[in-house]
Amino acid sequence: MDEESCVEHLAASVLDNLRYQHDWTELQILTHSPLDNSPLPRPLISGLPPRRLYLHPDDQIELLRSHRNPEERIPETPVVEWVLPTHLAEKWTLREFASVFDSIPSQTATALDRVKRVLLATVHDDSTVVYYFMHDGIVKPRQN
Repeated sequence: MDEESCVEHLAASVLDNLRYQHDWTELQILTHSPLDNSPLPRPLISGLPPRRLYLHPDDQIELLRSHRNPEERIPETPVVEWVLPTHLAEKWTLREFASVFDSIPSQTATALDRVKRVLLATVHDDSTVVYYFMHDGIVKPRQN
């Protein structure tokens, strides 16, 4: 099996895991940029999780300030997430990760507003999938 078909199989496995085990919707595997049709350095998955996965600490503070009533439920509107399928045996460099971040199209009209994180899906030989948030740059820790 050549490297390209292995990577495609890996992406398909992660997509199935997201759809059937984690109830994601609107899933698609992207091999080319939706903006200019240029090839991506690696297939990426975009999709909508059942609820919001991550809220930046600054956004969390703002949301708590705007909802003063403690009995009122804070909305958890999901946002489209980007998933990078990888295998546990792969050796990644910072340059390769940076090229993935550079290739993800912005979800807003501002060109400077680039994606700040991806969900790294790491697949083991036994088909177990573990997910990690990977941020582009340094992010201050969440306050619990």
